[in-house]
Amino acid sequence: MPGLILAAPTSGAGKTTVTLALLRLLNLMGHPVRAAKSGPDYIDPRFHEAACEAPCLNLDAWAMTPDRIRSLAAGDELLVIEGAMGLFDGAPPDGKGAVADLARILDLPVVLVVDASHMAQSVAPLVAGFAAHDPAVRVAGVILNRVGSPRHARMLRTALAPLGLPVLAALPRHPDLAMPSRHLGLVQAGERPDLDPFLDRAAAILAEGVPGDAPPDLAALLELATPLPGASDAPRMTPPAQRIAVARDEAFAFSYPHMLADWHAQGAEITFFSPLNDDPVPRAGFVFLPGGYPELHAGRIANAGRFLTTLRTHGERLPVYGECGGYMVLGDVLTDADGVPHQMAGLLNLATSFKKRKMQLGYRRVTATKGPFTGTFLAHEFHYATTLYQSGDKLFQAEDAEGTDLPAMGLREGRAYGSFAHIIDRA
Repeated sequence: MPGLILAAPTSGAGKTTVTLALLRLLNLMGHPVRAAKSGPDYIDPRFHEAACEAPCLNLDAWAMTPDRIRSLAAGDELLVIEGAMGLFDGAPPDGKGAVADLARILDLPVVLVVDASHMAQSVAPLVAGFAAHDPAVRVAGVILNRVGSPRHARMLRTALAPLGLPVLAALPRHPDLAMPSRHLGLVQAGERPDLDPFLDRAAAILAEGVPGDAPPDLAALLELATPLPGASDAPRMTPPAQRIAVARDEAFAFSYPHMLADWHAQGAEITFFSPLNDDPVPRAGFVFLPGGYPELHAGRIANAGRFLTTLRTHGERLPVYGECGGYMVLGDVLTDADGVPHQMAGLLNLATSFKKRKMQLGYRRVTATKGPFTGTFLAHEFHYATTLYQSGDKLFQAEDAEGTDLPAMGLREGRAYGSFAHIIDRA
């Protein structure tokens, strides 16, 4: 089946809202559609899934090979890929991993989502520049977002007409399209009881367009979609055990579907449990605590006696691994943004704090000689936690996206392992 990419000149242009409106509208029309997100994003894909009622994957052109990307993208329904940042923005020094790389690898057209709220005729040179920048990246159409009025829409359409690129839709500035956010991105889909009404409203606003302007041309948009390349054979992530217990709730929501799917496809049995519900750790050969927002729920985690007791018991005999938020929970103390310390599992000699936040962000190449993930992996780090103390053996040797050596990352103590890096794929 075909696919297309929604990208933008910059972050903050409203790509996610436009993508969700389009996915929900196509879903309501009965058009089979699925979604993917460019780059290492855990939050937007869960909104995509709610909008189109189909699983959403990450496609990461920095951390995944072209064969891996083609394999994950293959499927029977229309694939709509939401870009990240600006169309050509990626990791230093050369922008590798940009959504433009996905357009080249999958040979898909790009629909440029333009925030028109602060421009009129200047939209033309902006779009023309992006369309001409790289002949291998085909900008095939435009969606105008945050349009102020029918008059504004006419000015924008008139300016764009000489370019020969279709304006596929125009969305008005509308308070109903606002999406709440916090320090790592949008408030999670599972935390919004109003999510379905919001998605339906977004679809209705897209379907109506700017009052007095032309309605969206969904037929033209669908005609732009081009066939995806055939699936390629690509190595899978090896499961760390036959039976795997994975924490999953609002505090531990950041696990990559492709990793869990790889484990399952190779015969691993995966069981989910909720630390916030004080579930005991299930019987398993490996326990995985993904990242998320434990700092927002630190009090509940500290009081989850069955979870912490069974986690400690498991860690005495069998491996436990924590990524980012899960890593902090394996430590001794997590101090929340109000400066209140909360006792965690104590399996690693580590204390972290959100009282004084400091952002760490970037792709990582990490290598371990011991632990559940031995070898070299491509990963991503994004957190605001400050490390108050840590001691013990380091888990990973690390480099940044430019190949510069970084201080060793993470800790290993007994059968407990963890770091701030989110593993994406094998190197």
